[in-house]
Amino acid sequence: MKWRKSSYSGNGGADCVEVGRISHNIGVRDSKDPDGPRLALSPDAWQALVEHLKRDDTA
Repeated sequence: MKWRKSSYSGNGGADCVEVGRISHNIGVRDSKDPDGPRLALSPDAWQALVEHLKRDDTA
């Protein structure tokens, strides 16, 4: 699986989440703990999360 970090990541990309495709879902993990826990979100849940984060300037 190929994991991706946001091009907007600061701190050299050390403090961010990474996303990648897990089967038919979107995987999310902590870049500092690549072997740690991962979330698996449906494409619809991922889209809702992204839209919420874009609207919420406190995130």
